Amino acid sequence: MTPHVYLLGTADTKSAELTYLRSTLVENGVKALIVDVSTSSTSCPADISAQEVAAHHPDGAAAVFCGERGQAITAMSVALERFLPGCADLAGVIGIGGSGGTAIVAPAMQALPIGLPKILISTVASGNIKPYVGESDIAMIYPVVDLQGLNRISRPILANAANAMAGMVRHRYMPAPETRPAIGITMFGVTTPCVTEAVRVLEQDFECLVFHATGSGGNSMERLVAQGVLRGVLDITTTEFCDFVAGGIFPCEASRLDVIARTKAPYVGSCGGLDMVNFGAMETVPERYRDRVFVRHNPFITLMRTTVEECREMGHMIGERLNRCDGPIRFFYPEGGFSQLDRPHHPFYDPAADTAFRDALLETLQQTADRRFISLPLAMNDPAFARAMAGELIDLFKENDFHAPH
Repeated sequence: MTPHVYLLGTADTKSAELTYLRSTLVENGVKALIVDVSTSSTSCPADISAQEVAAHHPDGAAAVFCGERGQAITAMSVALERFLPGCADLAGVIGIGGSGGTAIVAPAMQALPIGLPKILISTVASGNIKPYVGESDIAMIYPVVDLQGLNRISRPILANAANAMAGMVRHRYMPAPETRPAIGITMFGVTTPCVTEAVRVLEQDFECLVFHATGSGGNSMERLVAQGVLRGVLDITTTEFCDFVAGGIFPCEASRLDVIARTKAPYVGSCGGLDMVNFGAMETVPERYRDRVFVRHNPFITLMRTTVEECREMGHMIGERLNRCDGPIRFFYPEGGFSQLDRPHHPFYDPAADTAFRDALLETLQQTADRRFISLPLAMNDPAFARAMAGELIDLFKENDFHAPH
């Protein structure tokens, strides 16, 4: 079947842009199809009509062409998300739109496999793009001007997007055979020494995929566990729970660790970064926190030390989630501190807060032969602590025959 790049947009308002993208791709020797995701019942020139896409909604096309804009946008997004995975000739996707069009195409693009080329040209790309990118590998481009016809600004930007897509499609990455099982590891700057040492121990037998624990990082890692790409997890840096509890900018989802429970993947976790909540620049810190202990990580990130109460809440929360996991679980506690900042004579050193987390976790965690708490008289970034966690993960793979390396 001939591969095609699918061009997603509302053809009733973006026909000129979609046609220009297609012509540029064709000039590069790449075939493309225009997919209309308009929510009006008016028929528009397209290779795949809005009616055909809307028919994939669970309640039929009538759910999309309902006459109420907000409801119609949501329904078309659902229909598109069901339509795209069934396209066997899909070689890549370019979506275009303002706020409404982006809301339609982004969820469907997020649902596509990681590695499939995805470009989203959107007028919301200069703002908070987390809802549109999610845990996917979507590349977003800001068009500078509104997408309302072709002009001296929009033409080169659209051409750049089409040329980039042509390059990705024509020079598709072909992975080499990999014999090592892949594992996910979470990291923050303040836990980098620990992760570096753990990777050194593991990399001979495992392909180590490191995820930045910025909210989306943990989500991305668990998505790959759910897809079977990752066979186990070394969750060194659980700091996303801090932002979830205290309202920071890098929170985990409420479903964090649910995938571990569902898949029973080998899991070794720890307390990396549980001493800090992330905010933006200092002036963005909520007023209620102004008397707390802070560290200016950089001009754009301010770190706030977690309190005894917050650490206790996280201990109960993580314990409850681990109790749902029936696979092999180990949780390591570093008695010497949770990060580079949580050490004697450093700004976040607070043994009382750390102990509150430990006590709450132990109160909640139902320990079994497969679910164990391990406390070591070491700090998070001590090489021996990293080696202990890495060694335990190796043992879990061998004991449970999870494609153990030989």
